[in-house]
Amino acid sequence: MEKVYLHDIPFQEAWSRWVESLFEVNLWNALEAEEVDLEHALGRVTAEPVWARISSPHYHAAAMDGFALRALDVREARDKAPVKLRVGEQAQYVDTGDAMPPWADAVVPIEHVEFMGARQDPRRPEQIVVRSSVAPWAHVRPMGEDLVATELVLPAGQTLRPVDLGAIAASGHSTVRVHRRPLVAILPTGSELVPVSSEPEPGEILEYNSLVLAAQVESWGGVAVRSPIVPDDLQRLKEAILESARQHDLILVNAGSSAGSEDFTAQAVEELGKLLVHGIAVRPGHPVILGMVRRPDAAARATSRGPQREPSSGNELISLGAWAPLIGVPGYPVSAALTGEIFVEPMIAKWLGRPAHAPATVRATITRKVHSSAGDDEYLRVTVGRVGDRMVAAPLSRGAGVITSLVRADGIVLIPSGAQGLQAGEEVTVRLYRPPADIERSLVILGSHDLSIDLLAQELAQRGSRLVSANLGSLGGLIALQRGEAHLAGCHLLDPDSGEHNLPYIRKYLPGVAVVVLTLVEREQGLIFLPENPKGIRTLADLARPDVVFVNRQRGSGTRVLLDYHLQRVGVAAEQVNGYAQEEYSHLTLAAAVASGRADVGLGIRAAASALDLGFIGLFKERFDLVIPEYHHQDPRMAPLLAALHDVTFRQAVSALPGYDVRWMGTEVARIGDG
Repeated sequence: MEKVYLHDIPFQEAWSRWVESLFEVNLWNALEAEEVDLEHALGRVTAEPVWARISSPHYHAAAMDGFALRALDVREARDKAPVKLRVGEQAQYVDTGDAMPPWADAVVPIEHVEFMGARQDPRRPEQIVVRSSVAPWAHVRPMGEDLVATELVLPAGQTLRPVDLGAIAASGHSTVRVHRRPLVAILPTGSELVPVSSEPEPGEILEYNSLVLAAQVESWGGVAVRSPIVPDDLQRLKEAILESARQHDLILVNAGSSAGSEDFTAQAVEELGKLLVHGIAVRPGHPVILGMVRRPDAAARATSRGPQREPSSGNELISLGAWAPLIGVPGYPVSAALTGEIFVEPMIAKWLGRPAHAPATVRATITRKVHSSAGDDEYLRVTVGRVGDRMVAAPLSRGAGVITSLVRADGIVLIPSGAQGLQAGEEVTVRLYRPPADIERSLVILGSHDLSIDLLAQELAQRGSRLVSANLGSLGGLIALQRGEAHLAGCHLLDPDSGEHNLPYIRKYLPGVAVVVLTLVEREQGLIFLPENPKGIRTLADLARPDVVFVNRQRGSGTRVLLDYHLQRVGVAAEQVNGYAQEEYSHLTLAAAVASGRADVGLGIRAAASALDLGFIGLFKERFDLVIPEYHHQDPRMAPLLAALHDVTFRQAVSALPGYDVRWMGTEVARIGDG
């Protein structure tokens, strides 16, 4: 077979090739039906209409506890002219749900009658007295009130809910015909991968993408089967693919798609079938592979039994056909998860006979400028919240390996190919990952990030509120407040002229905006280095040594401002610091850079050094404040946050962080501006 490697074709072209190929082999339609018991049918999709076998109710039923009678017999009943009826001849006691006597057409509730000549059972008197008339069929559920035999109960293509199961049962069915759940094989590949139960050595990677992909498949209605890790060996990969092709509808080969020298998936697909696509102009997710693998002995059989699944009638055969679709999923976690959303979910939806998932969307304002490659569609992860009368979307980390960006993301913004990015303040459409109600109750904090803010987010979650954050640096947070893009900002900026924290910057960047400034914590900043301090670093002056490699915080961060101020005081120019331009966006990632050997030292907080068992020399104490516009300070959504700052348990949790002082937490530092 002639080798064809396709690189970075537009998404729509790749999708069209994929669908056309599936259609050609009769795989772009709903899977065959199977019959399942109702107790196992929740979430399944009906393969055919459900028609009522019996009426519901299938008899005239009493709707109240009382006495069944003929409405005509009490037509003249009045308070001063009551009607007496003989029980057993003219009236009969019924409980709710009882069948009506054939001669009766109404029920008088028991509390509306008087008894005469009561026997041993007071509900079975000799006579009853009725003092008001009743309409025919009053307090009676007539036969077929809910469903009439032969009536349509549910259409085909209905995803079954709990109430749907009740309706099917009420119409006389104990089973339902649903589309078979597709069986999806997930093959993690890579000699560097180790199970999540392992303690990874340098160069080893915990294999969890298959866990994410399997959970996605199950949540979308498929059945996921995870295989053991396949090492980087072409023959073993081919054998694993062929074994999976015997009984699965779809094969996902994870971490077997890249531009590297050990990309065996494309070669395996070529040798076992058809390579359709190798590379899509999508970020993250460039090296996606789409292909078809011929099933072993495909020509000798038309159907094949699949592996054991959830209980059903057990009589159906699975029509797999001659070809097994295969997707080579990129190894980076974000790329893998997004590949599932883009390609796998629509396939499963089609096979189940339901529409593909259409997420809720909102229009939002992007909080900062974003650059993007003009030739790719980019899926940008964002946090979202309503600030004032508009929605704002704050970009998160864009790295394909940063799975936590998906954990924190409220949604995705598609930057289409041809666009070179987004401008701050530009309106975008966000495809939401969370219900709109969650977005509406969110507080948005931008600016500098601190470990105590993570604890605050956890505290608010327990109080039924929600705090979303994005790290813009202290200056970026103040600018976001000025633009009306956040409810509050974290700030720790030292003013070189006055030596005062935060207030001079607030006055400069928020002119005319009335704000309340509250202290969150006081914390210790200093030098972070390897535990043995092999370079003997003691002071900021050591950063000028040519043998010392430094890692910095990003421009606009409070730590960067603090560094520049004190470097100037000790007479060290930025140009003298090897690594001054090497930036990290949080204290923990800065500490990780030191721990990994990318740098010898960085300026950060003691808690970050302690978290990674690094050495630390404290140099400065600084105040970390929350800056809250007066308008938002009065917002009821802010009340749980303000209460948390004075909560003893929360303060104890923060004070347990090394280098943190909570004595002034919640203290009002100042009110600035006239609004």
